Amino acid sequence: MVISERINGLFRSVGKAIDERDSDFIQELTLRQVQAGAGALDVNIGPGRGAEGPEAMRWLVRTVQEASDLPLCIDTPGLKTMAAGLEACENPAIINSSTAEAEKMLALFPLAREHDADIICLTMDERGVPNDADSRAEMAMLMMTTAMEHDVMPERILLDPLVLPVVAAQDQGWKVIEALRAFRMLNDPAPRTVVGLSNVSNGCRDRSLLNSTYLAMLMGAGLSAAILDPEDRMTMDTVKTAQVLLDQKLYCEDYLRA
Repeated sequence: MVISERINGLFRSVGKAIDERDSDFIQELTLRQVQAGAGALDVNIGPGRGAEGPEAMRWLVRTVQEASDLPLCIDTPGLKTMAAGLEACENPAIINSSTAEAEKMLALFPLAREHDADIICLTMDERGVPNDADSRAEMAMLMMTTAMEHDVMPERILLDPLVLPVVAAQDQGWKVIEALRAFRMLNDPAPRTVVGLSNVSNGCRDRSLLNSTYLAMLMGAGLSAAILDPEDRMTMDTVKTAQVLLDQKLYCEDYLRA
């Protein structure tokens, strides 16, 4: 599944539209993401909104879902803002995201249960991101078992092994792939997985090439979903080609258009 990353207040134009409550801009952007092939939409009001955060998230969620019935991935570190987004969300919801910190799990797993939402679980805690695949898998297992204690079953979880920029942590690219393979052993059926793809190319040139190449490698290791820019043609062509080669979609001569 492709989760669009573009409805995010970190982008200047989107942040301006949120500030001005420009529903036309947001809905046109939403439709472009859908037409480009998004299967879900990450919705993020951006940083620095403070007490205004819950109201801004309610507005953004309502505005986006007027234009699309795709699942909405509510993306914010603020608990009140997260709750406001989930309350406004009539589409299927995904919480983005919890870490393995006890305080965050205690707050967010009950919200996932209350709103019948999926939840992205980042394999990191207060000490940071583990350095190897086995440690990521141990943290993923902790999060899955804790979620079940709150009646959030494994099928509602998307495990995120946390992609890091190749420019700063080149050794981690392969370790994330190893982690994806390890995650498949944690449950039957295998848990779903997700990454924030563009993290790998932060600070790099040739970002589309890096993103698309790494995405193919991740899909070969069993990746279920990625948060990315669906308007990046090279990356989306890679998604479609990998789906054919992995026997997930039927091949035809014009499969890129199909």
